[in-house]
Amino acid sequence: MWSTSRSEAALESALPAPIEIRRLKSARRLRLRFDEATGKLKLTCPWRTSRRAALAWALEQRDWIEAQLARAEPAEPFAAGASIPIEGQPVRIVWDPRAARTPVLVDGELRCGGPEQGLERRIELFLKRRALDTMSGEVAEYAAAANITPSSVSVGDAGSRWGSCSSQRRIRLSWRLLLAPPEVRRYVVAHEVAHLVHLDHSPRFKALEARLYGPGLAEAKAALRRIGPRLKRIGRRF
Repeated sequence: MWSTSRSEAALESALPAPIEIRRLKSARRLRLRFDEATGKLKLTCPWRTSRRAALAWALEQRDWIEAQLARAEPAEPFAAGASIPIEGQPVRIVWDPRAARTPVLVDGELRCGGPEQGLERRIELFLKRRALDTMSGEVAEYAAAANITPSSVSVGDAGSRWGSCSSQRRIRLSWRLLLAPPEVRRYVVAHEVAHLVHLDHSPRFKALEARLYGPGLAEAKAALRRIGPRLKRIGRRF
């Protein structure tokens, strides 16, 4: 039974991880998940659920929460000597304070100079720029095949979404897709371009998605589910 005698602050502090609560009019029950990328619990609940009741319910799931925390892998910050994937291939970060500040990808190494402070920021900026250049070209390719033109293409880092497409034909993709193998990245690009034509997941949408991507769609989708958690940990400190 949910406890109503403890304050919201006491309930929240008793949880083993920070929590974000979203009340949705469409929700029919409480749902809890652990976001490895942010180290936070994400709880969705019906619109009329009080925050205290939601926190009390979450606290009753403590055994499940602790199991998720125990299973979570550590973050992989950008640091000298670290290995990260770029387009699915392992790349070692090499820092030399005498080298140029702008990172350069050469022979399986991502070489970057300048002060060590700010190394992470310079590497992330390099990856974001490369991701935007790469995926803008792929969006253009798929959009031409679908006979439609997006109004804009941008990259971001949404915690739970690899891409999005608005009714204004704006496509936004996670820069972390650059870390994935090309066939996995291109699946998400094809998916969002198909949404330029069909803003739903109807049979017509699925048919267009399959036509744009070609053979291997199911395999690419499964691969993203498999490697996605690690991609979201790369470049983070927590």
